[in-house]
Amino acid sequence: MVPSRRRGIRRRSLLAGAAVLGTAGAVGATGCSRVPQGSTLERLRSAGTVRLGIAGEVPFGYIDESGEFTGEAPELAKVIFKRLGIANVQPVATEFGSLIPGLGSQQFDVVSAGMYINKERCGQVLFADPEYQMLDAFIVRKGNPENLRNYQDVVKAKARFATGAGYAEIGYAVEAGIPEKDIVILQDQVAGLNAVESGRVDVFAGTALTTRTVVAKSRKAEVTEAFAPLVGGKEKVDGGGFAFRLNDTELRDAVNTELHKMKKSGELFRILRPFGFSKDEMTTMTAKELCAV
Repeated sequence: MVPSRRRGIRRRSLLAGAAVLGTAGAVGATGCSRVPQGSTLERLRSAGTVRLGIAGEVPFGYIDESGEFTGEAPELAKVIFKRLGIANVQPVATEFGSLIPGLGSQQFDVVSAGMYINKERCGQVLFADPEYQMLDAFIVRKGNPENLRNYQDVVKAKARFATGAGYAEIGYAVEAGIPEKDIVILQDQVAGLNAVESGRVDVFAGTALTTRTVVAKSRKAEVTEAFAPLVGGKEKVDGGGFAFRLNDTELRDAVNTELHKMKKSGELFRILRPFGFSKDEMTTMTAKELCAV
């Protein structure tokens, strides 16, 4: 189990980083007003900096204990945007549920948080093709005393259910029959682990990769086997990727071109592997496919 003091420091460093980086993002936004007009890609090349919206979710995009930003999406972004002629990558940390609104209000240029691609979000933002595919899993108390292995089990057991702000898991829970008013919304998976360990909730739902990462050293909690949630009676496999404003087609297409090269060469997996991704989580799905379901 991670000592509580260590977890507290990690959480504080994340929030402190968010405050500092948020201020930097505001300064960057002001500076962008002096960049010559043109497409977003042209303006970013001229400015030499792209602002990335991240959400502090391990392993997708977060601030580590030394105050550095990292994660599969930011590390991938550093490589791609450098190849697009944009040398500097500036993170802007916010809560997950604020990523799409922040993108729309120009707080940042791109969401780089491994955001799930789904039909609802595709009406709000433009997605690159997914970097990975992902199943769900639950954080539960050791031994899984309620025997919770999918959303239907939660309904049957009348278990106290929690997930993160803005997470796709909210929709999957409602689909299974969990009343939305009964869902406990927490800041992130670290808060979810704490809530399960303290007994405030019975289960916290998140991605398989995120949940197994956060509970790795816990003595009070464990992660269930990964599973595909049911949507319309069919198993749903998710995929996550970069998100852009709806009119930034040129920028999205440029990112996709580099991303496809990296998939073909195996470079994408080499970047994602240190963050716990396996070859089973690599995908050939497209944003168009995911936006349709």
